[in-house]
Amino acid sequence: MAASLTNPKLTFSSPAFQSLYKRFPIRNPSFLSVGSFFIQSQTLSFLPLQPPRSPSHYRRFTARAESENGSAERRNYDFDLFTIGAGSGGVRASRFAANFGASVAVCELPFATISSETAGGFGGTCVLRGCVPKKLLVYSSKYSHEFEESGGFGWKYDVEPKHDWSIMMANKNAELQRLTGIYKNILKNAGVTLIEGRGKVLDPHTVDVDGKRYTAKHILVSVGGRPYIPDMPGSEYVIDSDAALDLPSRPKKIAIVGGGYIAVEFAGIFNGLKSEVHVFIRQKKVLRGFDEEIRDFVAEQMSLKGIEFHTEESPEAILKSSDGSLSVRTNKGTFDGFSHVMFATGRRPNTKNLGLEAVGVKMTKSGAIEVDEYSRSSVPSIWAVGDVTNRLNLTPVALMEGGALARTLFADEPTKPDYRAVPSAVFCQPPIGQVGLTEEEAIQKYGDVDVFTANFRPLKATVSGLPDRVFMKLIVCVKTNKVLGLHMCGEDAPEIVQLL
Repeated sequence: MAASLTNPKLTFSSPAFQSLYKRFPIRNPSFLSVGSFFIQSQTLSFLPLQPPRSPSHYRRFTARAESENGSAERRNYDFDLFTIGAGSGGVRASRFAANFGASVAVCELPFATISSETAGGFGGTCVLRGCVPKKLLVYSSKYSHEFEESGGFGWKYDVEPKHDWSIMMANKNAELQRLTGIYKNILKNAGVTLIEGRGKVLDPHTVDVDGKRYTAKHILVSVGGRPYIPDMPGSEYVIDSDAALDLPSRPKKIAIVGGGYIAVEFAGIFNGLKSEVHVFIRQKKVLRGFDEEIRDFVAEQMSLKGIEFHTEESPEAILKSSDGSLSVRTNKGTFDGFSHVMFATGRRPNTKNLGLEAVGVKMTKSGAIEVDEYSRSSVPSIWAVGDVTNRLNLTPVALMEGGALARTLFADEPTKPDYRAVPSAVFCQPPIGQVGLTEEEAIQKYGDVDVFTANFRPLKATVSGLPDRVFMKLIVCVKTNKVLGLHMCGEDAPEIVQLL
């Protein structure tokens, strides 16, 4: 709040003033000078999705004393908050901060479907190169299975349905353009200043964007992550998840290297779109960290759909033949004839060339920004949320972290993100939804647990004749009868779990 004055001796810390201050959120304030005070006011605004203080809409009047003791004041900076990166966490933090009355700017790179040092886009990974385009391709790929199912329900086709890749891609890209525009409007409507360009931190309170400098009391880094491809011979022939979402044509035969959620999701997409799919994983099973029975079940179901898993095989080189086809050489042999090789080998924080090391921000070996429980970095005025911190890399978590940061900085509500019982989904085919502990984690933490499982053939499959099944698992503490974990793999599993 305000600094105290030597003459007159006055602060705005009385209970009545604090109550008034908290009741009326504003944005885009205009300042009126009254003696040594600044009064800022805002006419009534209706703010959809605004973090409210009460159920009603209202106006706020905030008085701030002009300091005479030399401390830094808001008017000495261009902005209260400058956010680098307009992904889920950055947009949420910026919008909430503006709604709490802060002066906010966000910088982001120009839009492109594939990210680079010079391209990004408002909306970030989830909206432009992750959740949204991936789900659109999942929807497209599922139709082949639904056509197959429909025969048992009496549907007949005079000709085999054909898929037009170019139509799918054009419609997907049009939707991304629409969404990035929506994200810009959300920020503009909140009174946030939008700056297009690459941001670089020059000092704890200064950001350079393509040669123009801006100062801010607080700097938020929310630049997310980018796909990581390990260095090996032939890695120049490999595509990552960004490129896989924007291919000009359907892969005829694709090798996917990796066993995580990105790998199994794209395996399902390309399999459904009638590509021949091979998945190479270093371990015995896919989805390390998931419940063991879920791991076994999803691999079995995906194999029944024609996806071939090469377990305990580590790629050592990618080779290109004179006809343009690719080969994958592993520790066990060489596999030929691929039109595409995709690496889904994890993501790394996108902190390269941001100037963070030079100003003293501590980072991990992978480039993640180290933060405390309030998302503050080792430099007190620099904060970070989302995948760039490599805490729990999920879009809803980045949103939570962004909201918590805004409350901490501008609502006088120090708020720690809560990472307990965060649900997650994998949009493989069949999809997975889960929340809480795995059976292995529950036993280690609680000892005695009851485990309830169901493995059944859904009604739809009894008529379609297809081998689709559903697996469900509930883990309960024996002593307290408390549910510790829920895991499901089957049609609509993510939607079912997120409702719990």
